[in-house]
Amino acid sequence: MTETTHRYPDITMLIDGRRRGTDGRETIDVENPSTRAIVGRVPRAEAQDIDDALAAAGRAAESWRETSPHRRASILMRAAELLRERREPIAVAMTLENGKPYGDSLGEVDYTADIIDSLATEAPRAYGVVLPGAADEGRTMVVSEPVGPVAAFTPWNYPLTVPGRKVAAALAAGCTVVIKPAEETPASAVALADALVDAGLPDGVLNVLFGDPAQISETLIASPVIRKVSFTGSIGVGKHLARLAGDAAKPVMLELGGHAPVLVFDDVDVEDVVQQALGAKLHNTGQSCGSPVRFYVHASIHDRFVARFGELLAATRTGDGFDADNGMGPLANGRRFAAMAPFVDDAVSRGATLVTGGSGDDSAGYYWPPTLLADVPDDALVMRDEPFGPIAVTSVFTDEDDVVARANSLPYGLAAYVFTKDADRALRLPRRLDVGMVSVNRFGVGARDTFFGGRKESGFGSEGGPEAVQEYLVKKLIAQG
Repeated sequence: MTETTHRYPDITMLIDGRRRGTDGRETIDVENPSTRAIVGRVPRAEAQDIDDALAAAGRAAESWRETSPHRRASILMRAAELLRERREPIAVAMTLENGKPYGDSLGEVDYTADIIDSLATEAPRAYGVVLPGAADEGRTMVVSEPVGPVAAFTPWNYPLTVPGRKVAAALAAGCTVVIKPAEETPASAVALADALVDAGLPDGVLNVLFGDPAQISETLIASPVIRKVSFTGSIGVGKHLARLAGDAAKPVMLELGGHAPVLVFDDVDVEDVVQQALGAKLHNTGQSCGSPVRFYVHASIHDRFVARFGELLAATRTGDGFDADNGMGPLANGRRFAAMAPFVDDAVSRGATLVTGGSGDDSAGYYWPPTLLADVPDDALVMRDEPFGPIAVTSVFTDEDDVVARANSLPYGLAAYVFTKDADRALRLPRRLDVGMVSVNRFGVGARDTFFGGRKESGFGSEGGPEAVQEYLVKKLIAQG
């Protein structure tokens, strides 16, 4: 791509069908993590903006819930079509604001459009039941209804997919939404809102705010307009929002951090597993809740695995996402860059071997190289806390029961991976791992139309599949004489 194609769009909020831009208000800078240059500015919501968004969502709630499920589905599907038609400028903006390779940004646009299509098909499927009773008891029905206006909060690592999932599921169920996407990656969420508006979404059904996270979240969650809270992000922030929602007696859906274990047994093809691990670890610069981190490798193949994995990681070229020769982009912001070194330093101080990587350069961009630490003890920081970056660690095991216990030992419970050629083991282990999602002999969890969620401190509820729409529905019993 040429420099002339790297245009970052103007950022606006969407409130009651009207856009509110940066003129006459405070703004927040949008930084390109590849260069640290400021590429845009985000309007900062004032108290009146938040109140207006709440009023709009409340006003539109009744008419949207009464809109036929097929009409809701058609609007969502048209929005998905528009995202595909606009995929290139959306992907350019995503790479500018997030740093991920342009090809990955294109893939995220396509993937999000597919998710929206899938969730749209669930709109007409909010089935109820009719319960037979005795002849003199009449008829009893249980019906599904929209929970009501939703407050949604989304992160910067998948700036289109995560808002797309939440918004599409809630809209399909018949709920209105006030969403606060990440201020660091606003263009992707604005592109989603534009597509929905252009597809015919009525005014007030979707409202987009940017600004001070505490001000917006506290106001939205406390408002009687909001009936449910949906959050994707860190465990700490998720617990805070859950407490706020608890004070208001409102249900929450949380998709929080992960620290995915990878169990690699001695019967695998080492080269095949390493090649798969390379792509999985480099994806999104490791900034994914399902990213593989803790590689528990059987003692008989551990050294071969480490040598080959380290070789491939060291050969990976890191750089600007618009250069197709680069295998990995920068970290998305300075906070993530600053977080990497303590993980490495602590592990080495406890006896781990630094195989490759281990130090970065943020002078011109937030570049941290793919890093591999071997023979990392269980008490190391990186074995207990999620690095959320391009760091992989290995540890040796010999016993299945022991490695399962170690894999389950953390408070996280999002994703896990198992590699084995033993058919019995491949069936047995997924049931023993205390996580929401397990992938066997391949990386990647969750598809366009499947459940996506975790357990323990990784949250609860589903971001995908039919279950995602059910998250925004409530049951009502109707008894008729």
